Amino acid sequence: SHSLALLTNGTVMAWGNNESGQLGIGSSEDSDVPVAVKGLTGVKAISAGANYSLALLTNGTVMAWGENESGQLGTGATTSTNAPVLVKRLTGVSAISAGGEFSLALLTNGTVEAWGSDEQGQLGNTGVEEGSSNFPVAVETLTGVSAIAAGANHGLALLSAGTVKGWGDDSFGELGNGVVKASEQTPVAVSGLSGVTTISAGSQDSVALLGSGSVMTWGTDSSGVLGDGIASGISDVPVAVVGLSKAASVSAGRTQMLAALLSR
Repeated sequence: SHSLALLTNGTVMAWGNNESGQLGIGSSEDSDVPVAVKGLTGVKAISAGANYSLALLTNGTVMAWGENESGQLGTGATTSTNAPVLVKRLTGVSAISAGGEFSLALLTNGTVEAWGSDEQGQLGNTGVEEGSSNFPVAVETLTGVSAIAAGANHGLALLSAGTVKGWGDDSFGELGNGVVKASEQTPVAVSGLSGVTTISAGSQDSVALLGSGSVMTWGTDSSGVLGDGIASGISDVPVAVVGLSKAASVSAGRTQMLAALLSR
């Protein structure tokens, strides 16, 4: 329930709900117009989580602010903050993604770090204890990653080979490996996917854009969110979105999918 905008000068504006300090303005007052995130400069990417925010700086470090009950700010503590703070033990970051109560960072060496809630295995690390980590830990077995996406309680990684792996909550088939189970603590391969160029993770669903311009989806379909014309309830393997053949980008929301088209 909050939004972020990255400006061309490397600063960030935020608006919306601010009860957990997720606007980063130094207070907990909501704002119905964009306001400047306090003290942030040199930002090259942003990501909004459930009640917190992340910013990737040009020097490869990450700043975070907002709710921190599960350690999703990565500060080594669980204290929430209404102004940006540095994520500890994290350098060489090339991309970020904020989920429900967990965060992902892609490093320049093609590996992935995660922190925050691990109640459903969303950190992808079997060594995490007590259900969360308040500092980054490595997502196990992942190398050669080119993009990441954090959903509500699951993570996705696009590999340089054009395949996808997922981990975390799988109770709605959002990992796409042909199995519906409570969770997966380490990454598993999404079934039958190749030639993927873009990924996005939603609340309980996932989407992949192929190099051909077609779109594949998997996970919950209770609202017809998978776009396969069936509304079958759950699909634990990728299905094709009907009528899309020239998509240029995709994005998964809470209960919907969006695709930008090259042309009709």
